[in-house]
Amino acid sequence: MALTYPQTKLVRDTIPALREHGERITSIFYRNMLRDHPELHNYFNSVNQKNGRQPRALTAVILSFAANINHISELIPKFERMCNKHCSLGIKPEHYEIVGEYLIRAFGEVLGPAMTPEVQVAWTKAYWLLAKMLIGREAQMYREFESWSTWKKFKIDRVVPESDDIFSFYLVPQDGGRLPRFFPGQYVSVRVQIPDGYLQSRQYSLSDAYRPDYYRISIKRDEGAKYSNSVSESYFHPGIVSNMLIDSFPAGSVVDVSHPAGEFFLDVDNSSTVPLVLISAGVGITPMISIANTIIEAQPGRQMSFIHGARTQVAFEEHISQLRRKNPSFRTKIFKTHLASNDMAGVTYDYDFRMDLAKVDHADLFLHHGGTEYYICGPEQFMMEMSEYLQSQGVQPARLKFELFSTGDLAFKTK
Repeated sequence: MALTYPQTKLVRDTIPALREHGERITSIFYRNMLRDHPELHNYFNSVNQKNGRQPRALTAVILSFAANINHISELIPKFERMCNKHCSLGIKPEHYEIVGEYLIRAFGEVLGPAMTPEVQVAWTKAYWLLAKMLIGREAQMYREFESWSTWKKFKIDRVVPESDDIFSFYLVPQDGGRLPRFFPGQYVSVRVQIPDGYLQSRQYSLSDAYRPDYYRISIKRDEGAKYSNSVSESYFHPGIVSNMLIDSFPAGSVVDVSHPAGEFFLDVDNSSTVPLVLISAGVGITPMISIANTIIEAQPGRQMSFIHGARTQVAFEEHISQLRRKNPSFRTKIFKTHLASNDMAGVTYDYDFRMDLAKVDHADLFLHHGGTEYYICGPEQFMMEMSEYLQSQGVQPARLKFELFSTGDLAFKTK
């Protein structure tokens, strides 16, 4: 049931307070909910709780929804990302009951007298409008997953270093069954038990074309946020799961894996032949390798540019070189900010500075083609810069596709 006009006004009137106290609201929400329901630690990213990313992400969702309360349909593409992640984590309808209860409580604690009974009723109704929409979409996705709607045991068949800090894990299902197809660019969640006894899950892009007997993911060691001064340097909030997998899960280990999910992908069911430009930085290279391998196998003549930025080493460097040598339609442009003594211009790199698309020949970006599709993956600031440049060159936003390796979403920016 839709909100009445007075209820809509009550919700909208809270937007200034939500903007002012948004992070506090969500911090209170997580603190109280996880205190009373410690089992939910198994679902929430503990590192992002500590560094504030998860509270900020929830705040952004609330603000986006509140500002568009009468235009929910406009938010469906933005919420698709949430639904995919929820399904990869095994979120169920009963979890929305708990979240709703503690979210409304947090509003009351922060807003004080402004949280009148009428405001509480309006926000509860608004919350369930959103929740039921998400629950419905997630139910549809779980049905599409068929028999694999929860965690499945996989054995790590082998671990292969792709660079000093990125390692590929080859995952084989313990039941020996044929694996379902996925779209290149999608991810799986991997769940392990961490030292404090809770289960923690992280999402990792599938980094190869589809294979029926194994999935490959490639994981970057996460040292955390660096702090340094003239005396020393240290790191805060290092990645728990990624580092555990790299350090403590050798070949033969068993992990829980979710069904592939994610709204960032190349639709291989579409027979399009327009050029593709894959733009990445750092570990953002992983879904691009999946897309590149898939296209070269299925459409070897399709024009494609692979543009990547790295500090020192480029993961999958030899594989990328082989693709370029064997496929005339596959172009590469590599940016490196720190060169090694054995780096050679035109061989291991093309530009010795931070990625700048303005330095790339327009022909390599296929800017002359009105249908070229651009896939971009990396840190948020990097993706925004790439997007701004491409749009300044006349590329329509509909032809830009993003994968953000972080909690949050570019689409949830609020004014």
